[in-house]
Amino acid sequence: MGVASLDHPAHTTLVAQGVGAGVGRIGDWYEQGNWYRGGAEQMLFFAWLYGNQNNQRPTFPPGLSQEDRARLSRYFDLAPEMPAVDWAEGLRHLPLVDIMKNVQGPKGIFEDMIKRTPDDPAWYSGGLYHDDMPFEKPALWFMSWYDVSTGPNLALFNHVLESATRPDAKQHQYAVIAPTLHCAYTRATENTVVGERSVGDARWDYDALLQGWYDYWLKGQDNGLLDTLPRVRYFTMGSNRWQTADAWPPPNAEMVTYYLDSRGRANAPSGDGVLTTRRPDRERTDAFTYDPMNPVPSHGGNVCCTGNAVQGGALDQRTLEEREDILVYTSEAFTDGVEVTGTIGVTLFVSSDVRDTDFTVKLIDVYPDGTAYNLDESIQRARYRDGYDRPVFMEPGQVYEIEVGPLSTSNWFAPGHRIRIEVSSSNFPRFTRNLNTGGRNWDETEGVVAHNVVHHSARYASRIRLPVVRKIASQQ
Repeated sequence: MGVASLDHPAHTTLVAQGVGAGVGRIGDWYEQGNWYRGGAEQMLFFAWLYGNQNNQRPTFPPGLSQEDRARLSRYFDLAPEMPAVDWAEGLRHLPLVDIMKNVQGPKGIFEDMIKRTPDDPAWYSGGLYHDDMPFEKPALWFMSWYDVSTGPNLALFNHVLESATRPDAKQHQYAVIAPTLHCAYTRATENTVVGERSVGDARWDYDALLQGWYDYWLKGQDNGLLDTLPRVRYFTMGSNRWQTADAWPPPNAEMVTYYLDSRGRANAPSGDGVLTTRRPDRERTDAFTYDPMNPVPSHGGNVCCTGNAVQGGALDQRTLEEREDILVYTSEAFTDGVEVTGTIGVTLFVSSDVRDTDFTVKLIDVYPDGTAYNLDESIQRARYRDGYDRPVFMEPGQVYEIEVGPLSTSNWFAPGHRIRIEVSSSNFPRFTRNLNTGGRNWDETEGVVAHNVVHHSARYASRIRLPVVRKIASQQ
């Protein structure tokens, strides 16, 4: 994306696949290359940089001939493979700034990046794409529901559609969203299983699509591809079929608000937390204790590049939900099926007894037998609730409105299924732990326990906004 912003005449088009690492700031998304989500660091790059920031290589004396270089290269590994690391253990190390040192990794950019804030000027001096930069190239965007960058990539796709000025770019932005892990489009089979959930036959002829795209833009072949290519082709899980839309979210998606409610005990599925379309009329709260030394472990999810630390995809969340530090809100079972396709907004009214803490949200499809598959997840660091350029700390007992970073999916909740939202304060090691001190977090080794509260009432209407498709989109 950064290259596209240069508008070089030799750069005709691009095919962007799972490209969150190139996204800086797009609207409210301050990803800074997948480094953040909601102001909390995503630990995938901690593990990824271990094998990619190593710039120490054997060097040859100046003036050496090419023949000698080729001969001597046989005796050196010019791209050495780094020793394996148990990242499930390695990512637990504190302070964060010493994680690379602790696993005897190479020195490099990590030690600088971990010290930055989400709006640090250094993020804007590199190769990331930000929304104040031009983008005037036709593009074919590939995304997947269980990738780390789906939300910001969809935001970037829409940004280019809205901001491009040249017809070739404005008219020719197309997206394909598959039900797979990061860059795993071509691994789909007749029975595609993502984590533990089968989403049926999710194959697509990507080779033909890519060949046709390049033939059109690079060879000038009038192959009719753009006459039949939909603006967005996306896979709906649950109904397990490809669909198309003229825009994202699909124009036939209507926002429906579900409110969080309970009688004061939403902890675990056996509690009384509910999702309801009726706004609560009583003052109720749900409380939980967040201990950063015992965080909620990541279980499945929209991840990549974390080694053995996190298994991505849809995994049954029931065992995890038994923890007392997870609040669980579940809708009634649907009599008729409901398709949720688009961007899901989450507003929480919260309070705490610490200066700073995190709030996490997970969207789940609950099957009639109780199986609970995760669809997407997000997080918001409380100190950045008013903007990533101005951290503001919490006052004990004060109620704050927090917009948690939006979620994205396309899922058919079949008859008998229910929608569930989990709320907690950690999802580790998908995201770094907030040590709750209000300090810098990256150089701290000890945390404090937070007693966090979610409020739901007529005044404090904690809620989610779901894009419900009222009419079935066209099947492709």
